[in-house]
Amino acid sequence: MSTGQNLDWKQSVKKLFARREASLVLLLILMLIPITIRSPQFISPGNVNTILNDMAILVIVAIGEFFVILSNGIDLSVGSVIAFTGMACGMINESYPAFPAPLLLIVGLAIGALMGALNGVLVAYGKIPPIITTLGTMSIYRGMTFLLSKGTWVTAHEMTASYIGLPRVSFLGVSVLLWIALLVIVATNYFSKYTRTGREIYAIGGNPTAAKFVGVNEARVRLVVFIASGLLCGLAGALWTARYASAVNEMATGFEMQAVAACVLGGVSFSGGAGAIFGVALGTLFLGVVNNALPVIYLSTFWQLFAQGLIVLVALSINTIVDHRKMKKLLEQRRG
Repeated sequence: MSTGQNLDWKQSVKKLFARREASLVLLLILMLIPITIRSPQFISPGNVNTILNDMAILVIVAIGEFFVILSNGIDLSVGSVIAFTGMACGMINESYPAFPAPLLLIVGLAIGALMGALNGVLVAYGKIPPIITTLGTMSIYRGMTFLLSKGTWVTAHEMTASYIGLPRVSFLGVSVLLWIALLVIVATNYFSKYTRTGREIYAIGGNPTAAKFVGVNEARVRLVVFIASGLLCGLAGALWTARYASAVNEMATGFEMQAVAACVLGGVSFSGGAGAIFGVALGTLFLGVVNNALPVIYLSTFWQLFAQGLIVLVALSINTIVDHRKMKKLLEQRRG
């Protein structure tokens, strides 16, 4: 290998590991080594399948959160939207057993989209900051869940076998729940990269002033991202109730932290305009492995909240350092 080829190879490797996705994959591998040594069954097909199924609902919600963060916003109401849609789907299934189970997913999508649209209208046209808007609707939607259920639960014996079994149906050895998550990943990846609206979301998050000058409608984009978040949370709510065979008023409490953690871990910039669906999926997988590994190393599951909070802080710090270095390098290039 010539000197020039050697330099090109080194530069390619350097660029590869400069990407958050590659770094996260390497970190996952390094983390799996001691865990597997301590408990070889951790990477057994059965446990891997459990981890993937556990992360399926989270990745759907995290992708919705991704679009909001990408536009330089945040959605704190995701857990409450999941709770309300999950409760609504559970109660419909209880009251109308003949209602087809797959259609309950569409019901969840529709309800979630409406709830997301309310967030979007308040942010886009009411000019209320996203964090304030969704902090308010987080409580409103959770209260609506209690009002809808009148404080009661829908338990497994009150649901139909077809609804409870829907996420567990296997196709080509993979559960329907995982197929749905994969479909969401593929579809949203295409939307974010290859559609005009997807590019506009990046533009609004990266530089809203410049985006307006080239004709991007900021209000429409912000409405779209909140509808997308609500839509995916609605789907997650319907799947949550079916997978866990219960609809409780407290379901998905604190789930917004996990969704944000998955995004930040995946390299999504909190200042907007930077990030990718694949990174969010990897961030979700990382969280799934961490949460599943805690019992293996004999740590209480109560440590999950501590771990998630620590992960968010560390990842945010790394993102901030990387952003500062990129900005410094860009300024140096312009001066040069």
